[in-house]
Amino acid sequence: MRVRPEQIVDALLETISMVSFSLLFSVIIGLPLGVLLVVTRKGHILENTFLFNLLNPVINVLRSIPFIILLVAIIPFTRFIVGTSIGTAAATVPLIFYAAPYFARLVENSLLEVEPGVLEAAEAMGATPRQIIFKFLLPEALSSLLLAVTIATIGLIGASAMAGAVGGGGLGDLAITYGYQQFDEITMFITVAILVVMVQAIQSTGNILSKRIRRR
Repeated sequence: MRVRPEQIVDALLETISMVSFSLLFSVIIGLPLGVLLVVTRKGHILENTFLFNLLNPVINVLRSIPFIILLVAIIPFTRFIVGTSIGTAAATVPLIFYAAPYFARLVENSLLEVEPGVLEAAEAMGATPRQIIFKFLLPEALSSLLLAVTIATIGLIGASAMAGAVGGGGLGDLAITYGYQQFDEITMFITVAILVVMVQAIQSTGNILSKRIRRR
């Protein structure tokens, strides 16, 4: 049984939906976590050893769990949140758990690249910690943060394809159901080609926007 073109389109839209919602919530969760990892470390503007030592290992633990294991391990929680353990809505939950701590680390790295002199100048001008974060730290790291979003998006595309192994929907599900299980090489090639094009387009767009922001 050959896959129909409309099935490919539907699978592509499911992948876009999964990645978009997962990225949105990953940024909402990961950005504050990344900021906290930076500003609460020793010697920074909101030094808090207890909070840093609490967040740091938790994020490390979550990042160390392979996505396919995380996908299965939190099925009860996923079912509690969305009422099912299969489909695109169910796949979004573990995708957020996977991407949020990963994005937090990317944010941390981006913010640590900001020249210390910028923050010292802000403190010398009497800026409050909130002003330093929102008017100096984040704007200075904006170009790098955009690349972090790009990397997180590409990672989510790969993870969303992996979610197809347990009925997560999207292109991964299509590739496994038709391409692998039914030995449909054409479908497998098409899904891989679409994923490659998506990744290349997102990476190129992210690079271009990052360069423009850096020049400004």
